[in-house]
Amino acid sequence: MAETEERTRNHWWWRPGWRQGRSFYTWHFLVGEQPALHEFAARLRPHLEETGVLDPIPLEWLHMTLQGVGFTDEVSDEDLIAIGTAVDEHLADFRPISVELGPVVADAEGVHLPVRPVEAVAAVRRCIRESIAEVWGKNHVPEAGNRFYPHVSLAYANTSGSPLASIRETLSRHTEVVPMTLTRISLIELNRDEGMYQWRVLKAPPLGG
Repeated sequence: MAETEERTRNHWWWRPGWRQGRSFYTWHFLVGEQPALHEFAARLRPHLEETGVLDPIPLEWLHMTLQGVGFTDEVSDEDLIAIGTAVDEHLADFRPISVELGPVVADAEGVHLPVRPVEAVAAVRRCIRESIAEVWGKNHVPEAGNRFYPHVSLAYANTSGSPLASIRETLSRHTEVVPMTLTRISLIELNRDEGMYQWRVLKAPPLGG
């Protein structure tokens, strides 16, 4: 997500496979209950709202995307359970992860906080991918294994074509870094019918079992 584009792009275009009424199984770190992140997001929210082209994400829907599994109408209950069981077994070797979020970045489709260090979070993602491979085979793991940019979005662009320069200038005054400890991952059923990402948690195994 490099800052190479100079204008907004509506985040809510229909990506391949998505349509109204369709949901998706995916693994996330859910971070909507992190006090330090709440405080930072609350301070930034008025500046995001005043742009008129950014929709701040409600605190309860803040998240860090890890690894998709598949659309709910294409994944059997048996396979989903098997993948979840494999993830549980792999997570036994992990421990809670301390990370820092920030400084804040504006890209074409929204505003986000990069996550550092990347490697510990990437290792959790590899664990999930290995678990999926155990059930479906390594050639049937969805999404690219080498294209992972962990981040927590704070707002999504709701229109295309608006200049990003003034947004970036405003955000340049907010250089804080937010500390966070990640303790569990969540398998969720994700939906975007209401113009935001919402979900139902199916399981949330802790790092370290």
